[in-house]
Amino acid sequence: MLLSAGATDTMAHKETMTPRDRVRKAINRQIPDRVPIDLGGFQTGIHKLAYAALLKHLGIKDSIVTLDPVQQLAKPCEAVLERLHVDTRYITAHAPDDFDGDIVQNTRDGRLWHDLTDEFGVVWSMPDDQPLYMDISHHPLAEADVIDLAYYPFPAGDAPSRFTDVREQAQRLRQETPYAICTGIGGVVYEYCWYMRGLERWLMDLVENPAFCEALLDRILDYWTRFYTMLLREVGDLVDVVMIGDDLAGQRGPLFNPDIYRRLVKPRQKALVQHIKSLTEAKVWYHTCGSCRPYIPELIDNGVDILNPVQIGVPGMEPAALKAEFGPQITFWGGGIDAQHVLPSASPTEIREHVRRHIEAFKPGGGYVFNNVHNIQHGVPPENVVALFDAAHEFGFYA
Repeated sequence: MLLSAGATDTMAHKETMTPRDRVRKAINRQIPDRVPIDLGGFQTGIHKLAYAALLKHLGIKDSIVTLDPVQQLAKPCEAVLERLHVDTRYITAHAPDDFDGDIVQNTRDGRLWHDLTDEFGVVWSMPDDQPLYMDISHHPLAEADVIDLAYYPFPAGDAPSRFTDVREQAQRLRQETPYAICTGIGGVVYEYCWYMRGLERWLMDLVENPAFCEALLDRILDYWTRFYTMLLREVGDLVDVVMIGDDLAGQRGPLFNPDIYRRLVKPRQKALVQHIKSLTEAKVWYHTCGSCRPYIPELIDNGVDILNPVQIGVPGMEPAALKAEFGPQITFWGGGIDAQHVLPSASPTEIREHVRRHIEAFKPGGGYVFNNVHNIQHGVPPENVVALFDAAHEFGFYA
């Protein structure tokens, strides 16, 4: 195993489980040999510029592959994942063969932009002189009404060519590696509505035009229902975790009235979660950023097994309190460190202490998988990344 300067000596601890069994124990809220560690997903990943710095710091050579062009995430190589003690690996479906997802360059207002039009017609753009992430530059349903939805060319979630190699991916991981298998994130029932409509207009619609919201939610739910029917027909017997998510909360609390959530959004989310659970014994992982504590009972009622990213730096998301109140009912995945205020600027020694405190709060009784809160962003020193994962490994052992 590759080691860097400052890497933690963990020889005093002995791993007695495979990564797959370790993750399975944790997500069943049982006690594994140590807290599992995750890196490499679409909400638990690393920005490609931060990844390039990490590779240099570790002395590892890798051609940087873009996992997600919108978030500009890199796909970590095996040498990095092994060095950081990561217990998970990911499989993904892909766009259908007839979809042209190439990024094109356009000049607007004297500036060069990289534009990506996704399958739903949403345009994502990134300036060439600030290549950090893509943001939405065109909402295709901004001026639509309910009648227009009947004629809009929504993509087919069950297009067979999406899934041509996913079983082979999963079988290779199952047969040739000891790691737990996670799907890439999907099931974005709520957020894709505002991607297509525009956030301000959508939030107004929730109050003023609920009929439009319900019609659009139903079209997006139909897409994801068809998608998971096909995906889990291929890999439902092989994967350990199915990842879905919608951001329901911001820094200070819910993004909209929870009563509206219960009336309009929750029935669709619950239908999708229950559909997924009818097709696989894998656990359902749900992502929402922000101060989402008011929604945790709703998510549990929906059938969600795992909550991510556990944004511990915002009100209502204190680790010990979350664990005490909800630990018997849901697994926490994330919450390893305050990603906004600590990880980018603290010293490695300070990071080690933060990780120790948070692991001690989350790990009792199992039901915890370690990760940063969301993706590791550009500007996080590579020394801090190494300190983050080494501390998780050091303090994660149960005996």
